[in-house]
Amino acid sequence: MAEKAQYEELIRQFSAFGAVKRELRRNLPAHCPSGSAAVLTLLGRHGDMRMSKLAELLAVDMSVTSRHVAHIAERGWIERSPDPADKRSRILRLTPDGRAQLDELSERTTQLLAHRLSDWTDDEVGQLTRLMTRLRASFDDCRPDRARPAAAPADEAPADETTRTSPVEETTRTPAITT
Repeated sequence: MAEKAQYEELIRQFSAFGAVKRELRRNLPAHCPSGSAAVLTLLGRHGDMRMSKLAELLAVDMSVTSRHVAHIAERGWIERSPDPADKRSRILRLTPDGRAQLDELSERTTQLLAHRLSDWTDDEVGQLTRLMTRLRASFDDCRPDRARPAAAPADEAPADETTRTSPVEETTRTPAITT
């Protein structure tokens, strides 16, 4: 077990990490705030889904999810169609314009991270990614509505990546910061 001083330093680093998140948010285009980027990212990764599933993946209230969905639907980045299994529900699907916006977000985030981490080795970036994945999994274990999955070894990432996302967690595929 780590000593108290190590945890205190970790707390300071978490606090300072806010600057990284702020820069990642500033990197997003003005017409695509972080919540919208998160929705696009999840639809890009998981494919078509109901809004209830999207709210679960975002780990936010349905009303927050609805605002994000309305914002990107107004821009033509998604379409909402009736669910064949339940006509009261809607299936959300990326449009070609939505896919193009997601590609732009990914490119922006990738370029920013490549610039900021240009003095890091590939191994160091990989190690950071694995450790952050493991850290996130440790905290996901604490969510009351989820079963506790087995912890991944320190040197490998979990195979199932269906929980919350942020650009730091998935640098090249996930440009969004969840709200």
